[in-house]
Amino acid sequence: STLSSGSSAGADGSAVGLSPITPTAPAQDNSSSASGQAAAPDPEREKLMYDAAFEQVRLRDFEKAEMAFNAFLRRYPQSEYAGNAQYWLGEVHLVQADLTAAGQAFAKVISQYPGHRKEADALYKLADVERRLGNNDKAAQLYQEVLSKHPNASAAQLARRDLNAL
Repeated sequence: STLSSGSSAGADGSAVGLSPITPTAPAQDNSSSASGQAAAPDPEREKLMYDAAFEQVRLRDFEKAEMAFNAFLRRYPQSEYAGNAQYWLGEVHLVQADLTAAGQAFAKVISQYPGHRKEADALYKLADVERRLGNNDKAAQLYQEVLSKHPNASAAQLARRDLNAL
């Protein structure tokens, strides 16, 4: 189940029995982080840093990609690229078979970047994570949410297919 964005997931979903992942309220402590203060907006620098992180995904160096996206999100939590960075952090965790971290990352896209263009994909991916964890009722609820909130998104076609297969 890959999205048209070219992402791929290598997780086999063998981690059954973990509790459902639900979106949490966004952490609004954007004034400081483990590496110091969030940087002032700088669109050119933000794009360079985001592109460098995404390049690690293209190179399939997922450990470096994870570090780079986390660093980006600490430095530029309000960037126009932050929603994308959060989404791709979820994809990286998915490829690394860390379903809990993937679910948390996708949930943050939904809770911290409402209305973002990756919201439908993140909601679909969160449903997919729940399905892989064996939480079919939660997965069905999330697939329905994709269909009701984003009926024209490509994620809706995938959600319909996966909902019918549950």
